[in-house]
Amino acid sequence: MTDIKVLGPGCPKCKATYNNVLEALKKTNMEADVVKVEDIEEMMKYNVLTTPVLMINGEFKIKGRIAQVSEIVQLLNN
Repeated sequence: MTDIKVLGPGCPKCKATYNNVLEALKKTNMEADVVKVEDIEEMMKYNVLTTPVLMINGEFKIKGRIAQVSEIVQLLNN
């Protein structure tokens, strides 16, 4: 199963990215384990400075901006 993480402290951009991930999953009919990481100490483990961050299967895909639904769909289909 696909593992998706959205890292961010709960700001509007982070929430938008998380919601876009859920929307992209609906569009692709894929199931994934989606985790929202809001804890600062947990985020520090990933060594990220700018949020939001979209990770798919342990790889950083998009950092520092809202991931658009179409982009996420494309990343999931690769």
